[in-house]
Amino acid sequence: MSKSSHLIRIKGEIASSYPDFDAHVTQAWTNILVELKKVIQEISAGGSEFIPQAKFSEFQSLPADKIAEIRRKGCLVIKDIADDEQVIAWKNPLEDFISNNPDIDGFPPDDKQHTILNFAKAGRNLNWRHAPTPNMLAVSAWLNNLYHAEAGQQLDDTSRNRLDYVPTSCGNIERWEDPAFRSCFADIFSGQWRKHDPFALVGRVTAQNSLHGRPNYVLKRPPPKALSNFFWSVAVDPYLILRPFFRLLVAPDSQEVWDPKSWVFGTCFKCPDFPGLVSQDGARRGPLPTPELHPNLLLETTMISVPKVYPGDAVFWHGDLIHSVENEHTGRGDSAVMYIAAVPTTPLNQAYIERQKESFLKAVTPPDYPAQAKPENALVGFGKAGDILNPSGRKAMGLSISVA
Repeated sequence: MSKSSHLIRIKGEIASSYPDFDAHVTQAWTNILVELKKVIQEISAGGSEFIPQAKFSEFQSLPADKIAEIRRKGCLVIKDIADDEQVIAWKNPLEDFISNNPDIDGFPPDDKQHTILNFAKAGRNLNWRHAPTPNMLAVSAWLNNLYHAEAGQQLDDTSRNRLDYVPTSCGNIERWEDPAFRSCFADIFSGQWRKHDPFALVGRVTAQNSLHGRPNYVLKRPPPKALSNFFWSVAVDPYLILRPFFRLLVAPDSQEVWDPKSWVFGTCFKCPDFPGLVSQDGARRGPLPTPELHPNLLLETTMISVPKVYPGDAVFWHGDLIHSVENEHTGRGDSAVMYIAAVPTTPLNQAYIERQKESFLKAVTPPDYPAQAKPENALVGFGKAGDILNPSGRKAMGLSISVA
């Protein structure tokens, strides 16, 4: 079966799985366009203040309306998780590691702004000797409890500096292709998009986000130099999920994109297009929303900057949230970012941690990332199991804990 016919078949499978699919999603599309227009006005009016903020000292006692806002917007800035000066001191060994390994993977090749650090001793110590003492683990556990499932121990997802296009982070073509992943969006496909709950773990627990045997990472470009932007609302997931079933009849930069009559349903069943997904490594990656393919998102307006943050602050976002980084950094210092995932305990995550542990012990690239040109153990200061001293950190990495 050709790739094109395979993608067409996926659309057909979805349509045949839901009664009156065409009528329900056509009506849903009309309502989604109305909702998007409202939320864009809200985001434009709020700017960076649209993004929820909380102090570490108060995050565990936030009122119900604040938690509801966090769920609705899909992101949160938590202030003062650690002391600013201490965090800066933790970063210094990373700079030394990069200086001691000038041929480390990174880009652009002639002036590396983005370096690939998987298991550097300095990075492991930053994540698991310091970060979990104990504030970061407390925050991670609290965030995991926003989902509708019990959050057990914190598990580690290899942390790297990552600067991207405007992507979402959870899955690629698998959102539509994998039956379990597809079930996460059942309310959307049935036309009841307002009932969609992105914090429900049913479906996500068993979802396969890499059916095609390639790393689950997003496309890269020469890195911009500032912090992330965000856009999410109750209507964004439905818009992205249903977009492959509609074809735009007018110019994407015209006001007519808001008229439901400018969109036609059904003809897309004859083409393999999934707007925003791009072909790479033999599979479809994304979605990477663009103004041309997703004009109703008004990305130029809705990709707002995060509020001003300091070294001891942290920014968290749901994996479905559209995010990017700014093209210019106007601050005085660098804009170094450490990505530390908050990962709930699930069978798939536990299986991944085992695979990641084996990669760590062998000093090779972890299974969710593209292979590096230079082996990890060829670098000066690469990390070993004995470098992780914190019991919580060892547990999170799947390593044994010595009992005195």
